[in-house]
Amino acid sequence: MNTRINRKGFTLLEVIIVVIIVGVLMSLALPRFFSVVEQSRGAEALQNISAIRGSIMRCSLKLGNYASPGCNDLSGNGNLDTADPTTAPNSHFGYGIASTGSTFSITATRNSRAGGDASSIIWLFQNDLTGGGVSKGGNGPFKGM
Repeated sequence: MNTRINRKGFTLLEVIIVVIIVGVLMSLALPRFFSVVEQSRGAEALQNISAIRGSIMRCSLKLGNYASPGCNDLSGNGNLDTADPTTAPNSHFGYGIASTGSTFSITATRNSRAGGDASSIIWLFQNDLTGGGVSKGGNGPFKGM
């Protein structure tokens, strides 16, 4: 008598091989994914820096120079026409402005949300009232921005 055994499913070896292949693929993909996420957060900072820069430029045109009272105050009590981006929901950076009569700089420092590191900074420096002489940069994952 010939009986046929009908076996369905995967063997343990097949399952282990699939798990190993998926693990190797994830180990290759995750670092790139985290890098792309940090780049998008850096783009958020650059967008906010651009809005703050425009607001400072408008304030200086109205009041005379970058160091005019309120041209470096993001708290809403000054003369800037933009809100502090730090207070936005899910903001990943804190922003600071330093100014003299003819220069100013804006820094975006990564906060601790989602494992941020305060040593990661994006900065912009403007060295005259005409809008020329702008330089930007960063450190940490934002180096070269």
